[in-house]
Amino acid sequence: MSPVRRAGTGRDAGDVTRVVVVVPARDEQDELPGCLDALSVAAARVEPIGVRVDVVVAADSCVDRTAAVARDFGARVVETDVGTAGAARAAGFAAALGQSWITRAPEASSHRDRLWLATTDADSRVPRGWLACQIAWAARGWDAVAGTVRVSDWSGHPPGAAEAFAARYHHWHGRPPHVHGANLGFRSAAYQAVGGFTTSAVGEDHDLVRALENAGYRVLRTAAHSVVTSARLDPRAPGGFGHALRAYSEAQAHADADAHADALREFR
Repeated sequence: MSPVRRAGTGRDAGDVTRVVVVVPARDEQDELPGCLDALSVAAARVEPIGVRVDVVVAADSCVDRTAAVARDFGARVVETDVGTAGAARAAGFAAALGQSWITRAPEASSHRDRLWLATTDADSRVPRGWLACQIAWAARGWDAVAGTVRVSDWSGHPPGAAEAFAARYHHWHGRPPHVHGANLGFRSAAYQAVGGFTTSAVGEDHDLVRALENAGYRVLRTAAHSVVTSARLDPRAPGGFGHALRAYSEAQAHADADAHADALREFR
């Protein structure tokens, strides 16, 4: 389907006045501070131009101090027990979109049209220009931005895993094929029009981008401003990026080309 111009992509496309970033987190008291620090730096780049940024941490089924850590950093906290990253993202955005601090009378409708939503993961670190670039792309008429990731620490993985992963992950022609919940942004009107994140156990990020593209929204896939994410050996989402990364490293350790190919498909 050819892209069509939808709500929020007209002459006010660049007039983003509000950003809400949702971070799903399950027992992430150790990783969350680094994530929130990075988001604070990214927010500081856009607040001087009149864009307010709110961070919402969806603390899902936590038994540690994740929620307390988020509050200490000034983030808004939504506590859930939904059990998956997709459902936690959905709960975070649902809670944010239903709050008075998002839309304020008497200009509620115009503020909602100017609202940009973004999401990353608790074990990830966004670059300082992450939000500024998404806002700039919105000004050019894009309804959503799907970015790439970089792995920060390969400790515990077999020798050569980092180099082999980089060579394969970045092997594409044209636009990047990857979609990651750690590096996504989209206009509120588009997100709500397609029903938001699914509550799938895995692949909610792919589901959302596919729904946006199928509905004719303009989705930019870009390798600019890649988000740094972890390569920890205890991934939290079965079937997600961390799980595929571990499978890839195991295949690398055994020089298993077929397993390499299977694991890499999960990175898309």
